[in-house]
Amino acid sequence: MSGNINPLHVASRRLSGGQPNPGGVLAPCATSVPTRQDRRVGDVRVLVVDDQAPFRRAMASVVEETDGFVVVGQASSGEESLELGRDLQPDLVLMDVNLPGIDGLEATRRLVATDHPPVVLLLSTYDDDEGVQYTAESGAIGYITKSAFGPDRLTAAWLTAAP
Repeated sequence: MSGNINPLHVASRRLSGGQPNPGGVLAPCATSVPTRQDRRVGDVRVLVVDDQAPFRRAMASVVEETDGFVVVGQASSGEESLELGRDLQPDLVLMDVNLPGIDGLEATRRLVATDHPPVVLLLSTYDDDEGVQYTAESGAIGYITKSAFGPDRLTAAWLTAAP
């Protein structure tokens, strides 16, 4: 994101019901959980998929330290991501490209073809140019290198995700 705009601060500048709140005055919390359709961040349920435990832990840590996001599951293979995707119904899946068995690209294709598809964001150690190709091939909303992944990038990806 450009400048010093904090998307979480911007999202909080609305009253419950989506009414503008220019002064940013806190209002009573809404009882409904925001969805992808209204582009606000709040209790976004995240499934983390990576075959390497250290990367899984690192991605999960970023998710947990980002306001409005919660890890609901972790998978170490494409097959496991499909099973957990079905069972947990996450809003967002952070998907490594290189996985044993079904790779991240094929797992993404299958996840986005379901009746209630999650938003899928690809991650890998490959450079950005390759990531653009992976995104186009798989139906993911975007690609972030693992070295660049952090709370700002996670929030920006979610806020720009197509419903």
